Amino acid sequence: MNKRKKIFLAGHNGMVGSAIFNKLKINGYKNIITRSRKELNLLNQKETLKFLEKNKPYFVILAAAKVGGIEDNLKNKDKFIYENLQIQNNIIHGSYLAGVKNLFLLGSSCIYPKHCKQPMKEEYLLTGPLEETNDAYSIAKIAGLKMCEYYSKSHKLNFKTLMPPNLYGPNDNFNLKTSHFYPALLKKIYLSKLNNKKKLTVWGTGKAKRELMFVDDLADAVLFFMKKKFKQPFINIGTGEEHSILWYAKYIMKKMNIKLKVQFDYTKPDGMPRKCLDVSIAKRYGWKPINNLDRGFDSTLNYLTKKLK
Repeated sequence: MNKRKKIFLAGHNGMVGSAIFNKLKINGYKNIITRSRKELNLLNQKETLKFLEKNKPYFVILAAAKVGGIEDNLKNKDKFIYENLQIQNNIIHGSYLAGVKNLFLLGSSCIYPKHCKQPMKEEYLLTGPLEETNDAYSIAKIAGLKMCEYYSKSHKLNFKTLMPPNLYGPNDNFNLKTSHFYPALLKKIYLSKLNNKKKLTVWGTGKAKRELMFVDDLADAVLFFMKKKFKQPFINIGTGEEHSILWYAKYIMKKMNIKLKVQFDYTKPDGMPRKCLDVSIAKRYGWKPINNLDRGFDSTLNYLTKKLK
């Protein structure tokens, strides 16, 4: 792919978008188009279409989304399904109308059924009921995935979806009311050490298992697959490894050299019991993550400490 071609990166200020933006810049891409929420309201169909028709990007990367943890998803299902559907519809359909041939939508491993066979292969999509705590977000992402698939088939386009697991890294959301489990644990344990606390409260049973990937690896996958031709409508992008929530809590405590008594808040849900991705297709194309938990931990903690100062 010519590095002077126009790339519209939607959602460049978020954790995922900023990681992709940095990776594009480092790798010499010269024409990255970005807009803040104030500059472009992706919920507005006319405004989004006008922007796409004016700029006519060669490639669109859709990293803009309304995201959050279990509590946020439960309390705001209406907003999660509306905003994500609206953003996706406006950008995917708008890209088609504007003559864009290449588009990547970024999804989430929560699209798979609640009790999905593990590890989760792409073919397991829509084989069972979704997890209730994030079904609104999941339904929106599934709709976006299928929209890309059907538009590609009907109009001979390269509209694809990459499906990552839980992500973490610099620029993550550390708001305990809306964050995902890992940044929430990281912040709780860091503040416990700072304030000489002795206890850590973990939501649910701590037994739910999660696959975790450093956000730079997803950014690397985006650039890798931008240069590949692949027939699948979507591909899992992950580590293929999983650990329990309690394991992650103990891992963070060990890294921070602190011992806390773990208490479980059984009034809070676990979410999906497990959601580990089968990443064999991505590996067959030659992609695999390069960062382990230790590599990603330091930069993420460094970001958090600076943010709290």
